[in-house]
Amino acid sequence: MYNNDEVISYLQANKILAVKLDRAVSAVGQQVKNQVEILGKGATRLLYYTSCFTDEYNDVCQQQKMEDLRFRDGVVRIIQHGDVVCEMIRLYFDEIFKYKTNDQLEYLKKALMAVNVHIAASTLTGAGYALAVANAVRFGLNINLQLSSLTGRTAGTVAGIVATYGLVQKAADSARRLSFQYPAYYFSLYMQQLEMMYFLIEPIFERAGALQGSGISDSAIANIITRMIR
Repeated sequence: MYNNDEVISYLQANKILAVKLDRAVSAVGQQVKNQVEILGKGATRLLYYTSCFTDEYNDVCQQQKMEDLRFRDGVVRIIQHGDVVCEMIRLYFDEIFKYKTNDQLEYLKKALMAVNVHIAASTLTGAGYALAVANAVRFGLNINLQLSSLTGRTAGTVAGIVATYGLVQKAADSARRLSFQYPAYYFSLYMQQLEMMYFLIEPIFERAGALQGSGISDSAIANIITRMIR
């Protein structure tokens, strides 16, 4: 194991991962499938750390070290700023609406109203509409994420450490997928230290078919917003 064990200590201390994240993202994300899956991911991640003892796989070790630290940074971001889920969604729509004209935004507004989705935007600009849509999506999320069942209840035990690593691995897998599927959005999250928190909203994006890139049609965007809210 590498010498940065304070990462795990930091995440486990005072049940920080269990309590703080539960409060910060209540009613957000999805119930993680099961503890066995997370423990399996954690065990695999710990096994990868054996590469630290060989020069041949040192890049794997260094990559995981960076992911651990980025995950910790994401947790700190949540603790300091509260509900970052709305911020992550806003960053997505910032990318989507970046080059939209007022006429296109007006079309989106009317298309959404036609399916009884009302977006209360104070200004009809890309940034203003992105914030309004993010708030509407965030308000409509009602799926609860119970992280405490995976980490906090076993904090300080071997299982707790493995479960924590499993959650980090889940976050890392999610972030890597996003970096290939939608690099611009990944970079936006990375700049805000949030790419390792994308796993919280990935199921919502997958269900909505949201990762088609910034060049999608206006009607497709309206459908994405509708699916996210409903």
